[in-house]
Amino acid sequence: MPIPNGVRKMRRSLVREEIYRLLHEWIVNGTLQPEEQMRDVELAEMLGVSRTPVREALRRLEDEGLVLTARNRWTRVAPVSIDDAHNHFPILWALERLALQLTTTPYTASEIDEMNDANRALALALRRGQAIEASTADFHFHQLVTARCPNPEIARIAFEQKLRLRRISICYFQGCLVAEQSVSEHQTVVEALRVHDHWQAAVALERHWTESYGRFLEQVEQIDLDDGEPADDSAAHELPVDPENVGMPTRWSS
Repeated sequence: MPIPNGVRKMRRSLVREEIYRLLHEWIVNGTLQPEEQMRDVELAEMLGVSRTPVREALRRLEDEGLVLTARNRWTRVAPVSIDDAHNHFPILWALERLALQLTTTPYTASEIDEMNDANRALALALRRGQAIEASTADFHFHQLVTARCPNPEIARIAFEQKLRLRRISICYFQGCLVAEQSVSEHQTVVEALRVHDHWQAAVALERHWTESYGRFLEQVEQIDLDDGEPADDSAAHELPVDPENVGMPTRWSS
């Protein structure tokens, strides 16, 4: 198996959590594409570790629905459907609003500055047409906004939902579902937090997610029109996969 660009052999002391996080990121960012086979022997050799931590990471990913396994036959990256986003958006606008409403301690000046920095990075990436960078900055902004939530389960579920939405954006929208309007919507949230008005910040954050969902629906409709198909939100848009040709991505070749 060719080693991806920028990935070096890892020491055998690499902890299990790091292997899991690496494979998780490869699935989310599209390095490992939907339906790609994941062979534990090859992955272990690439990372310079034994098969045991790789297998443990694959089991965790299977529990999270990111990996599918046919016992003693194959392990593959789970397919992704554009229609999954219809489930993720409502969860996110409800959970992130709740996360802010439960946050009682004021954000510090440095935390507000960090949010502004993330929002400026988003604006710059959008101006430059850098989709992946824009998606990363947007993800970072939302993590900062909800970082103070006292309920770890809310934060965990929201984090997972945002990762799944990011995977959809990479598979279907060249890496980014974020629009220029997001920058001003983010800023409304920041200004409310600056004056310690968490309730208004929560309302603004929910509005931002609902507006984002509306923009997503417009993009889906455009995809359907480009394909010459009628727009139908209930129709599945699975990625085409050749089951006879599943291997490591060609861009991994050195």
